[in-house]
Amino acid sequence: MKTTDELYAEMKATYAQATGLALNDGGDMALRLYAAAAQLSSLWAQADFVARQSFPQTAQGDYLDYHAEIRGVERAAASKAAGTIRFYIPSALENDLTIPEGVVCMTAAETGFVTTAPTEIKAGELYGDAAAQAVEAGASGNAPAFAISYMTLAPTGVSACANPEAFRGGAQAEDDNSLRKRVVESYQTLPNGANAAYYEAQALNTDGVAAVSVIPKHRGIGTVDVFIAAWGGIPPQALVDAVQEKLDARREICVDISVSAPEAVGIAVEAAVSAGAGYSQEAVATAVEAALNAYFTGERLGRDVLLAELGNVIFSVGGVKNYRIVSPASDIGVTPGQLPVLESVAVTEMV
Repeated sequence: MKTTDELYAEMKATYAQATGLALNDGGDMALRLYAAAAQLSSLWAQADFVARQSFPQTAQGDYLDYHAEIRGVERAAASKAAGTIRFYIPSALENDLTIPEGVVCMTAAETGFVTTAPTEIKAGELYGDAAAQAVEAGASGNAPAFAISYMTLAPTGVSACANPEAFRGGAQAEDDNSLRKRVVESYQTLPNGANAAYYEAQALNTDGVAAVSVIPKHRGIGTVDVFIAAWGGIPPQALVDAVQEKLDARREICVDISVSAPEAVGIAVEAAVSAGAGYSQEAVATAVEAALNAYFTGERLGRDVLLAELGNVIFSVGGVKNYRIVSPASDIGVTPGQLPVLESVAVTEMV
Protein backbone atom coordinates (compact mmCIF):
# COMPACT_ATOMS: atom_id res chain seq x y z
CA MET A 1 0.00 0.00 0.00
CA LYS A 2 1.33 3.45 -0.93
CA THR A 3 0.82 6.73 0.89
CA THR A 4 -0.66 9.86 -0.62
CA ASP A 5 2.79 11.49 -0.86
CA GLU A 6 4.27 8.45 -2.62
CA LEU A 7 1.46 8.38 -5.19
CA TYR A 8 1.69 12.14 -5.68
CA ALA A 9 5.45 11.89 -6.31
CA GLU A 10 4.88 9.18 -8.94
CA MET A 11 2.14 11.23 -10.60
CA LYS A 12 4.40 14.29 -10.73
CA ALA A 13 7.18 12.24 -12.30
CA THR A 14 4.82 10.76 -14.88
CA TYR A 15 3.41 14.20 -15.70
CA ALA A 16 6.89 15.65 -16.21
CA GLN A 17 7.91 12.71 -18.41
CA ALA A 18 4.79 13.02 -20.56
CA THR A 19 4.77 16.82 -20.96
CA GLY A 20 8.36 17.82 -20.41
CA LEU A 21 7.19 20.36 -17.85
CA ALA A 22 8.13 20.54 -14.16
CA LEU A 23 5.07 20.74 -11.98
CA ASN A 24 4.81 23.67 -9.52
CA ASP A 25 3.58 22.30 -6.19
CA GLY A 26 1.42 25.37 -5.62
CA GLY A 27 -0.23 25.31 -9.02
CA ASP A 28 -3.70 24.22 -10.03
CA MET A 29 -2.57 20.97 -11.69
CA ALA A 30 -0.49 20.02 -8.65
CA LEU A 31 -3.50 20.49 -6.39
CA ARG A 32 -5.63 18.35 -8.70
CA LEU A 33 -3.03 15.58 -8.79
CA TYR A 34 -2.59 15.68 -5.01
CA ALA A 35 -6.35 15.37 -4.51
CA ALA A 36 -6.40 12.42 -6.91
CA ALA A 37 -3.45 10.82 -5.04
CA ALA A 38 -5.32 11.20 -1.75
CA GLN A 39 -8.37 9.46 -3.19
CA LEU A 40 -6.29 6.66 -4.68
CA SER A 41 -4.47 6.15 -1.37
CA SER A 42 -7.80 5.95 0.44
CA LEU A 43 -9.12 3.40 -2.07
CA TRP A 44 -5.91 1.41 -1.73
CA ALA A 45 -6.28 1.34 2.06
CA GLN A 46 -9.91 0.27 1.73
CA ALA A 47 -8.99 -2.50 -0.71
CA ASP A 48 -6.26 -3.69 1.65
CA PHE A 49 -8.74 -3.69 4.56
CA VAL A 50 -11.29 -5.69 2.54
CA ALA A 51 -8.62 -8.19 1.50
CA ARG A 52 -7.54 -8.73 5.13
CA GLN A 53 -11.11 -9.21 6.35
CA SER A 54 -11.87 -11.67 3.54
CA PHE A 55 -9.78 -14.47 5.06
CA PRO A 56 -9.98 -15.91 8.59
CA GLN A 57 -6.17 -15.89 8.87
CA THR A 58 -6.17 -12.06 8.87
CA ALA A 59 -9.75 -11.01 9.72
CA GLN A 60 -10.42 -9.15 12.96
CA GLY A 61 -13.33 -8.37 15.27
CA ASP A 62 -16.82 -8.68 13.82
CA TYR A 63 -15.44 -9.83 10.47
CA LEU A 64 -13.68 -12.75 12.14
CA ASP A 65 -16.99 -13.56 13.87
CA TYR A 66 -18.62 -13.80 10.43
CA HIS A 67 -16.00 -16.35 9.31
CA ALA A 68 -16.53 -18.27 12.55
CA GLU A 69 -20.29 -18.32 12.01
CA ILE A 70 -19.81 -19.91 8.59
CA ARG A 71 -17.84 -22.72 10.26
CA GLY A 72 -20.32 -23.14 13.10
CA VAL A 73 -17.84 -21.69 15.60
CA GLU A 74 -18.79 -19.08 18.19
CA ARG A 75 -16.62 -16.67 20.14
CA ALA A 76 -16.62 -17.60 23.83
CA ALA A 77 -18.38 -14.92 25.86
CA ALA A 78 -16.85 -13.27 28.91
CA SER A 79 -17.75 -14.95 32.20
CA LYS A 80 -17.98 -13.77 35.79
CA ALA A 81 -16.07 -15.39 38.63
CA ALA A 82 -18.27 -17.11 41.19
CA GLY A 83 -17.84 -18.31 44.75
CA THR A 84 -19.10 -17.90 48.29
CA ILE A 85 -18.99 -14.92 50.65
CA ARG A 86 -19.21 -15.58 54.38
CA PHE A 87 -20.93 -12.95 56.54
CA TYR A 88 -20.13 -12.68 60.26
CA ILE A 89 -21.99 -11.29 63.26
CA PRO A 90 -20.29 -10.35 66.55
CA SER A 91 -22.46 -12.61 68.72
CA ALA A 92 -25.02 -15.37 68.19
CA LEU A 93 -28.69 -14.36 67.93
CA GLU A 94 -31.85 -16.06 69.12
CA ASN A 95 -33.49 -15.73 65.68
CA ASP A 96 -32.32 -16.28 62.11
CA LEU A 97 -30.76 -13.22 60.43
CA THR A 98 -31.47 -12.84 56.71
CA ILE A 99 -28.73 -11.65 54.37
CA PRO A 100 -30.49 -10.29 51.27
CA GLU A 101 -29.56 -10.79 47.65
CA GLY A 102 -27.58 -7.94 46.11
CA VAL A 103 -25.12 -7.21 48.94
CA VAL A 104 -21.96 -5.77 47.38
CA CYS A 105 -18.57 -6.64 48.84
CA MET A 106 -15.10 -5.63 47.68
CA THR A 107 -11.43 -6.47 47.79
CA ALA A 108 -8.71 -4.02 48.80
CA ALA A 109 -8.23 -3.35 45.08
CA GLU A 110 -11.93 -2.36 44.88
CA THR A 111 -12.99 -5.35 42.77
CA GLY A 112 -16.71 -5.76 43.40
CA PHE A 113 -18.71 -8.91 44.17
CA VAL A 114 -22.45 -9.24 44.70
CA THR A 115 -24.54 -11.92 46.39
CA THR A 116 -26.82 -13.70 43.94
CA ALA A 117 -29.27 -15.24 46.40
CA PRO A 118 -30.44 -14.50 49.95
CA THR A 119 -29.11 -16.57 52.82
CA GLU A 120 -29.50 -16.77 56.57
CA ILE A 121 -27.29 -16.80 59.61
CA LYS A 122 -29.07 -19.40 61.69
CA ALA A 123 -29.95 -18.79 65.33
CA GLY A 124 -26.99 -19.64 67.52
CA GLU A 125 -24.50 -19.37 64.64
CA LEU A 126 -21.87 -16.68 64.07
CA TYR A 127 -21.78 -16.70 60.28
CA GLY A 128 -23.64 -17.65 57.12
CA ASP A 129 -22.51 -18.30 53.54
CA ALA A 130 -24.05 -16.67 50.45
CA ALA A 131 -23.52 -17.48 46.78
CA ALA A 132 -21.94 -14.55 44.95
CA GLN A 133 -20.34 -13.53 41.69
CA ALA A 134 -18.10 -10.75 40.45
CA VAL A 135 -19.83 -7.54 39.41
CA GLU A 136 -17.80 -7.37 36.21
CA ALA A 137 -16.94 -10.24 33.87
CA GLY A 138 -13.27 -11.05 33.38
CA ALA A 139 -10.24 -12.55 35.06
CA SER A 140 -10.04 -9.66 37.55
CA GLY A 141 -12.82 -11.37 39.51
CA ASN A 142 -10.70 -14.47 40.22
CA ALA A 143 -10.00 -13.48 43.82
CA PRO A 144 -7.83 -15.59 46.17
CA ALA A 145 -9.30 -16.88 49.42
CA PHE A 146 -9.92 -14.13 52.00
CA ALA A 147 -9.26 -11.34 49.49
CA ILE A 148 -12.83 -10.02 49.87
CA SER A 149 -13.01 -8.07 53.10
CA TYR A 150 -15.22 -4.97 52.70
CA MET A 151 -18.95 -4.31 52.35
CA THR A 152 -20.21 -1.19 50.57
CA LEU A 153 -23.30 -1.25 52.79
CA ALA A 154 -23.34 -3.87 55.52
CA PRO A 155 -26.65 -5.63 56.20
CA THR A 156 -28.12 -4.89 59.62
CA GLY A 157 -26.22 -6.73 62.33
CA VAL A 158 -23.39 -7.93 60.06
CA SER A 159 -19.89 -6.95 61.19
CA ALA A 160 -17.55 -8.51 58.62
CA CYS A 161 -17.30 -10.57 55.44
CA ALA A 162 -14.74 -12.83 53.77
CA ASN A 163 -14.47 -15.43 51.04
CA PRO A 164 -13.27 -18.71 52.61
CA GLU A 165 -12.37 -20.09 49.18
CA ALA A 166 -11.08 -18.50 46.00
CA PHE A 167 -13.50 -17.07 43.44
CA ARG A 168 -12.95 -18.76 40.08
CA GLY A 169 -14.38 -18.85 36.60
CA GLY A 170 -13.84 -15.25 35.52
CA ALA A 171 -12.61 -14.97 31.95
CA GLN A 172 -12.39 -12.33 29.26
CA ALA A 173 -14.31 -12.76 26.03
CA GLU A 174 -12.32 -14.95 23.65
CA ASP A 175 -9.74 -12.87 21.81
CA ASP A 176 -9.20 -12.84 18.05
CA ASN A 177 -6.10 -15.05 18.16
CA SER A 178 -7.85 -17.83 20.03
CA LEU A 179 -10.99 -17.67 17.88
CA ARG A 180 -8.90 -17.52 14.69
CA LYS A 181 -7.04 -20.66 15.74
CA ARG A 182 -10.31 -22.56 16.18
CA VAL A 183 -11.70 -21.31 12.87
CA VAL A 184 -8.58 -22.35 10.96
CA GLU A 185 -8.57 -25.73 12.72
CA SER A 186 -12.18 -26.27 11.61
CA TYR A 187 -10.90 -26.26 8.02
CA GLN A 188 -7.92 -28.49 8.76
CA THR A 189 -9.99 -31.13 10.57
CA LEU A 190 -13.30 -31.12 8.79
CA PRO A 191 -16.17 -32.01 11.15
CA ASN A 192 -17.96 -34.96 9.53
CA GLY A 193 -20.03 -36.12 12.51
CA ALA A 194 -17.74 -39.10 12.90
CA ASN A 195 -14.56 -37.83 14.55
CA ALA A 196 -13.50 -36.50 17.92
CA ALA A 197 -12.87 -33.02 16.49
CA TYR A 198 -16.55 -32.73 15.59
CA TYR A 199 -17.78 -33.38 19.12
CA GLU A 200 -15.05 -31.20 20.61
CA ALA A 201 -16.00 -28.27 18.37
CA GLN A 202 -19.71 -28.64 19.20
CA ALA A 203 -19.06 -28.76 22.95
CA LEU A 204 -16.69 -25.79 22.86
CA ASN A 205 -19.39 -23.77 21.14
CA THR A 206 -21.43 -23.85 24.34
CA ASP A 207 -21.18 -20.78 26.58
CA GLY A 208 -19.36 -21.61 29.80
CA VAL A 209 -17.28 -24.49 28.41
CA ALA A 210 -13.54 -23.86 28.76
CA ALA A 211 -12.10 -27.20 27.61
CA VAL A 212 -13.23 -30.54 26.21
CA SER A 213 -11.77 -34.05 26.14
CA VAL A 214 -13.31 -36.58 23.74
CA ILE A 215 -12.63 -40.31 24.15
CA PRO A 216 -14.08 -42.51 21.37
CA LYS A 217 -14.97 -46.14 22.22
CA HIS A 218 -14.33 -45.51 25.91
CA ARG A 219 -17.20 -47.81 26.83
CA GLY A 220 -16.93 -49.98 23.72
CA ILE A 221 -17.70 -49.73 20.00
CA GLY A 222 -20.31 -47.11 19.19
CA THR A 223 -19.67 -45.01 22.30
CA VAL A 224 -18.19 -41.55 22.70
CA ASP A 225 -17.39 -40.09 26.11
CA VAL A 226 -17.10 -36.32 26.38
CA PHE A 227 -15.63 -34.62 29.43
CA ILE A 228 -16.14 -30.88 29.80
CA ALA A 229 -14.71 -28.27 32.16
CA ALA A 230 -16.06 -24.83 32.97
CA TRP A 231 -13.82 -21.78 33.29
CA GLY A 232 -14.01 -22.11 37.06
CA GLY A 233 -13.16 -25.83 36.98
CA ILE A 234 -15.73 -28.56 37.57
CA PRO A 235 -18.85 -27.63 35.56
CA PRO A 236 -22.31 -27.32 37.12
CA GLN A 237 -24.78 -30.05 36.23
CA ALA A 238 -26.84 -27.57 34.18
CA LEU A 239 -23.89 -27.04 31.84
CA VAL A 240 -23.27 -30.80 31.53
CA ASP A 241 -26.96 -31.30 30.67
CA ALA A 242 -26.87 -28.50 28.08
CA VAL A 243 -23.90 -30.05 26.26
CA GLN A 244 -25.48 -33.52 26.49
CA GLU A 245 -28.68 -32.20 24.89
CA LYS A 246 -26.75 -30.45 22.12
CA LEU A 247 -24.65 -33.50 21.24
CA ASP A 248 -27.62 -35.87 21.43
CA ALA A 249 -29.32 -33.77 18.77
CA ARG A 250 -26.24 -33.78 16.50
CA ARG A 251 -24.72 -37.20 17.05
CA GLU A 252 -24.29 -39.95 14.49
CA ILE A 253 -26.90 -42.66 14.20
CA CYS A 254 -26.40 -45.54 16.66
CA VAL A 255 -23.77 -43.65 18.68
CA ASP A 256 -24.12 -43.50 22.45
CA ILE A 257 -22.76 -40.18 23.74
CA SER A 258 -22.08 -39.54 27.40
CA VAL A 259 -21.20 -36.04 28.61
CA SER A 260 -19.69 -35.88 32.09
CA ALA A 261 -17.84 -33.61 34.45
CA PRO A 262 -14.20 -34.65 34.87
CA GLU A 263 -12.77 -36.24 37.98
CA ALA A 264 -11.15 -33.58 40.15
CA VAL A 265 -7.51 -34.18 41.04
CA GLY A 266 -6.67 -32.06 44.07
CA ILE A 267 -3.36 -30.23 43.85
CA ALA A 268 -1.73 -28.68 46.92
CA VAL A 269 0.86 -26.08 45.99
CA GLU A 270 3.42 -24.79 48.47
CA ALA A 271 6.11 -22.40 47.31
CA ALA A 272 8.77 -20.27 48.95
CA VAL A 273 9.59 -16.97 47.26
CA SER A 274 11.92 -14.06 47.89
CA ALA A 275 11.06 -10.52 46.89
CA GLY A 276 13.38 -8.32 44.88
CA ALA A 277 14.69 -4.97 46.04
CA GLY A 278 11.94 -2.40 46.40
CA TYR A 279 9.16 -4.99 46.65
CA SER A 280 7.15 -5.96 49.72
CA GLN A 281 7.46 -9.64 50.62
CA GLU A 282 3.80 -9.74 51.62
CA ALA A 283 2.63 -8.09 48.39
CA VAL A 284 4.74 -10.43 46.25
CA ALA A 285 3.46 -13.50 48.13
CA THR A 286 -0.13 -12.35 47.63
CA ALA A 287 0.50 -11.78 43.91
CA VAL A 288 2.04 -15.26 43.54
CA GLU A 289 -0.96 -16.80 45.28
CA ALA A 290 -3.30 -14.96 42.91
CA ALA A 291 -1.29 -16.08 39.87
CA LEU A 292 -1.43 -19.72 40.96
CA ASN A 293 -5.18 -19.45 41.52
CA ALA A 294 -5.59 -17.98 38.05
CA TYR A 295 -3.51 -20.78 36.51
CA PHE A 296 -5.78 -23.58 37.69
CA THR A 297 -8.82 -23.02 35.48
CA GLY A 298 -10.94 -25.44 33.50
CA GLU A 299 -8.49 -25.04 30.62
CA ARG A 300 -6.20 -27.49 32.43
CA LEU A 301 -8.55 -30.40 31.63
CA GLY A 302 -6.52 -33.51 30.80
CA ARG A 303 -3.21 -31.63 31.09
CA ASP A 304 -0.41 -32.76 33.36
CA VAL A 305 0.71 -30.48 36.19
CA LEU A 306 4.34 -29.76 35.40
CA LEU A 307 6.76 -28.20 37.87
CA ALA A 308 8.31 -26.24 34.99
CA GLU A 309 4.96 -24.57 34.25
CA LEU A 310 4.30 -23.81 37.91
CA GLY A 311 7.76 -22.30 38.16
CA ASN A 312 7.08 -20.14 35.13
CA VAL A 313 3.84 -18.89 36.69
CA ILE A 314 5.63 -17.96 39.91
CA PHE A 315 8.69 -16.37 38.31
CA SER A 316 6.52 -14.33 35.92
CA VAL A 317 5.05 -12.41 38.87
CA GLY A 318 6.60 -8.97 39.19
CA GLY A 319 8.93 -8.65 42.15
CA VAL A 320 9.86 -12.32 42.47
CA LYS A 321 13.63 -12.57 42.83
CA ASN A 322 13.83 -16.32 43.42
CA TYR A 323 11.56 -19.23 44.29
CA ARG A 324 11.46 -22.84 45.38
CA ILE A 325 8.53 -25.21 44.87
CA VAL A 326 8.04 -27.29 48.01
CA SER A 327 4.92 -29.13 46.87
CA PRO A 328 4.19 -30.95 44.64
CA ALA A 329 7.56 -32.67 44.71
CA SER A 330 7.28 -33.89 41.10
CA ASP A 331 5.15 -33.61 37.99
CA ILE A 332 1.59 -34.92 38.36
CA GLY A 333 0.10 -36.80 35.43
CA VAL A 334 -3.64 -36.73 34.68
CA THR A 335 -5.86 -38.58 32.23
CA PRO A 336 -8.12 -36.91 29.61
CA GLY A 337 -11.06 -37.33 31.99
CA GLN A 338 -9.36 -35.64 34.93
CA LEU A 339 -9.02 -31.98 35.88
CA PRO A 340 -6.28 -30.63 38.16
CA VAL A 341 -7.97 -28.46 40.81
CA LEU A 342 -6.07 -26.22 43.20
CA GLU A 343 -6.89 -27.65 46.61
CA SER A 344 -4.69 -25.33 48.63
CA VAL A 345 -1.91 -22.82 48.07
CA ALA A 346 0.67 -21.57 50.55
CA VAL A 347 3.37 -19.01 49.76
CA THR A 348 6.08 -18.43 52.35
CA GLU A 349 9.28 -16.41 52.49
CA MET A 350 12.32 -18.12 51.02
CA VAL A 351 15.26 -18.28 53.39
